[in-house]
Amino acid sequence: MPIEYKKNQAVFRDIATVEEAEGLLEWLQNKPAAKVDLGACTHLHPANLQVLMAAESRIAVWPSDANLRAWLETALKSK
Repeated sequence: MPIEYKKNQAVFRDIATVEEAEGLLEWLQNKPAAKVDLGACTHLHPANLQVLMAAESRIAVWPSDANLRAWLETALKSK
């Protein structure tokens, strides 16, 4: 499962595809204070990025991959 939903944290693993975007959106709408752990994420489909941006999600752990981290930090920290 690419996204594991815990009490107040969504943990991304490996590749998060477009299929996860709708579930992620619904979960974040129901848990606006939730955090996101991208530490084990290796690829994030743009649909999931759009959800994270729209929800203004708080990132608890950035990806360990330096290139993915740089790309996501730029997208998610800019407003």
